Amino acid sequence: MYVLITYDIKTVDVEGRRRLRQVARKCRAYGQRVQNSVFECKVDPTQCKQLELALLDIIDLQEDSLRFYFLGKNKGPKVKHYGTKESYDLEAAVII
Repeated sequence: MYVLITYDIKTVDVEGRRRLRQVARKCRAYGQRVQNSVFECKVDPTQCKQLELALLDIIDLQEDSLRFYFLGKNKGPKVKHYGTKESYDLEAAVII
């Protein structure tokens, strides 16, 4: 499966900069960087879950944001979001 991983790590302190380096290093082990804080990964479901759990162990859910975009004809959710930065369901009805 193809997965696009994006993240936004709060780097105002040393701990945040350390998390940023750790997340980038872990993502690089599974795919290629295409932009700052954006990685394309080709993984099987087991590898994807391992990566997801590893990244969740690194980030601070109160300070950081992590998103997985599942590309292709995958069953299940197309986007998983963890942490800050509110997320909206783009498939839901919009009331204006």
